[in-house]
Amino acid sequence: MNPKHARLLAAAIRYDRGDARRIQHFVKVHDLAAAIGALEGLDEETQFILETAAILHDIGIHQAEATHGNGHGKYQEREGPGVAEAILRELGGYGEAQIERVKYLIAHHHTYGDIDGADYQILVEADFLVNVFEEGFDCHGPAEKVRERIFKTATGKRFLDDMFAAGAYHPLTS
Repeated sequence: MNPKHARLLAAAIRYDRGDARRIQHFVKVHDLAAAIGALEGLDEETQFILETAAILHDIGIHQAEATHGNGHGKYQEREGPGVAEAILRELGGYGEAQIERVKYLIAHHHTYGDIDGADYQILVEADFLVNVFEEGFDCHGPAEKVRERIFKTATGKRFLDDMFAAGAYHPLTS
């Protein structure tokens, strides 16, 4: 793992201290995003931004809950960029363009139209893979519709198909 990402992961875990469910969520999203990005052949800078955003993608939940009374996706998108920027600046070593792109990705990771860039697409796919497991397809619609509507990368589609193959274990149906 990139040492910057290890430090960022530690900072995000500290920020979400006591909230193991959310910590487990962003760790899984990071790992899947990292794998999809690598297998899709992202360049080093895009991969770095993707992994940074994946670690921080839900960092605004606590602020959203405090400000709006719930952590709904739109509130996460609104509150997350500021929290992420503060963490990245405190850790240091991130360029302005990197910070701005990470903030953009966090501000749009629940917005599925007009996805601009492989980092954005892969972040959405990784988050969906984890959310579908944690929450089930019922909240996102039938598996085929999710695959058709959301997934664009060959690796993301393969992961979705392999994870949720007919008859595969799913905690909500087993």
